[in-house]
Amino acid sequence: MKPQNFTFHHPIAFWLGCIAIIGGVLAHVPMFMMGRHTGYQMVGMEMDSTMLAGMAMIPLGVLLAMYGLMPRIAQMKKSLHADRHLQFHVADGVPLNGEHWKLVIVLVIALAVDVLKPATLGFVMPGMTKEYEISKQTAGVLALVALTGTTVGSVLWGRLADVFGRRAAILLSALMFIGTAICGAMPSFGWNLAMCFLMGASAGGLLPITFTLMAETVPAAHRGWLLVALGGIGTSAGYLLAAGSAALLVPEFSWRALWLLGLPTGLLIVFLGRFIPESPRFLANVGLDDQARMVLARFAGKGPTTNGQPAAAAVVAEEEAPAGGIRQLLRGSHARITWGLLVCGVAWGLVNFGFLLWLPTNLGSMGMDATAASALLARSALLALPGIAIVIWLYHRWSSIKALVLFIALTAATLLLFFGLGVARVQSNLAMVLTTALLLVSSSGVIAMLIPYAAEIYPVHLRGTGSGVVAAGSKFGGILGAGFGVLGVFGHFAASALLIALPMAVAALMLMRSGIETRGRGLEDIQQALGGTSP
Repeated sequence: MKPQNFTFHHPIAFWLGCIAIIGGVLAHVPMFMMGRHTGYQMVGMEMDSTMLAGMAMIPLGVLLAMYGLMPRIAQMKKSLHADRHLQFHVADGVPLNGEHWKLVIVLVIALAVDVLKPATLGFVMPGMTKEYEISKQTAGVLALVALTGTTVGSVLWGRLADVFGRRAAILLSALMFIGTAICGAMPSFGWNLAMCFLMGASAGGLLPITFTLMAETVPAAHRGWLLVALGGIGTSAGYLLAAGSAALLVPEFSWRALWLLGLPTGLLIVFLGRFIPESPRFLANVGLDDQARMVLARFAGKGPTTNGQPAAAAVVAEEEAPAGGIRQLLRGSHARITWGLLVCGVAWGLVNFGFLLWLPTNLGSMGMDATAASALLARSALLALPGIAIVIWLYHRWSSIKALVLFIALTAATLLLFFGLGVARVQSNLAMVLTTALLLVSSSGVIAMLIPYAAEIYPVHLRGTGSGVVAAGSKFGGILGAGFGVLGVFGHFAASALLIALPMAVAALMLMRSGIETRGRGLEDIQQALGGTSP
């Protein structure tokens, strides 16, 4: 059996669940097409029996598919509790081969689709506000609900990845993408809120799992730069897809078409699932030694073998540390570094979903007209684009932890610069363009490294959970940012910059003291350096 053709634990249940979810979404299409004579406006339309049946099929399909992806009870117990068995460590001297690049391409596509979902929020809100006849403040609740969903999903899916497997968690996110496509046919704003929460949960969950799988599959010599490149390219592609889809589809099919994209994009990930292997470290952790060998052989290329084992695998017997879930992350050998990453994530969320979101408004209050403010942000974003290449180079060639701390400190320093500009009431366009570009470069660098770094430092039985918790921290910062915006905190330009600079600076100090170098080091070596047992 080829590794890419690993069957599901309960294949009939999985495929029946897929059929039910797809059928449930397609059951909404007739009502959507009924709106073609009214510009696809469906507000106030009464749901027919076919649509209601479709809504019932989707949760049933999700439950069936989830059961299909669920491991056997014996394997689940091994992933939750310690057990002595063989461990398969990927040899870090193996060169990148075609299988590695296939995985990279597939995960970039999955991440782009993941970013596409929440990125469409900004493009659906104008049409949604007009059709439902709601205020901008009410429409803003949609973004808050989506961010809450991403926070919950990051933690929940991270734990699922450590129990069900990395591949299973990615496929479950894809199925949720398909199911939440029915947002495009919802006749009321309330139903959009409910579906948007579920969409956010699946999107927030997939992000850290892609980094987890990559970290456990790519040799250490290339792991760092590929992780950062995955985040940078996938995120950029996702936003480009959202903008391009909006320009192409919205004029013809209204804002609702952007939600309906969940069906084809989710199906794309399910189809590409045959090219997504399970992590060999996870397979060994649950006692599936033969399957772990098969995955390792696939990524070993045509190198030499030893006693029938691929050179990509170092096989040893060792004792697992007892798994303790989220609580284990916040105490013991990983506690200090986890808290440092969480503080950094929350501070980044405040920057991205708070300070930058309100920056055009604040520039207007300083005397700059709306057109000039938009042009300023566009020029700043253009100047910031080369920043991802700098981040990749520093993370790979210099130091992972020093690069992360540098960009955190740079973000804090830039916010303090904004504080100075605000206090002095400086209205120089050049000063604002350069400072905004510097903030975009530094904050983008922080998030490009934050989750990849988290995916490197935790043991196998906690890697998905740890990455998910850190990702949830950044989303929680976004929730705080949205809440502070409603309270008017970001209306005070200088004060808000100073407010966010403080936790950023604290995070830099915490990680400077507790962070560990991961560049070019095996995952097992990192665990030993942290004082924990090898995974």
